[in-house]
Amino acid sequence: MDDLKVVGAITSAAAATGTGSVTIATVTSSAPGIIGVLGFTTTTTVALPVAGIVAVAGLVGFGIYKGVEFACKQSESQ
Repeated sequence: MDDLKVVGAITSAAAATGTGSVTIATVTSSAPGIIGVLGFTTTTTVALPVAGIVAVAGLVGFGIYKGVEFACKQSESQ
């Protein structure tokens, strides 16, 4: 399969996964100013989009495949 078609298929699959997200971390800290002195806290959530995770995983996998393919061709030519 042509490399551009493979990359296009990976990006299409990533776009088809939707707009969901995966929570990586939730960080709680004291609120700033007088509210923090009174004991209130704030919570921050770190999230990554699912489409980005799928795209990166697919492209990394494809890159590894191409690297192995190149290495096999190099060993066959020697």
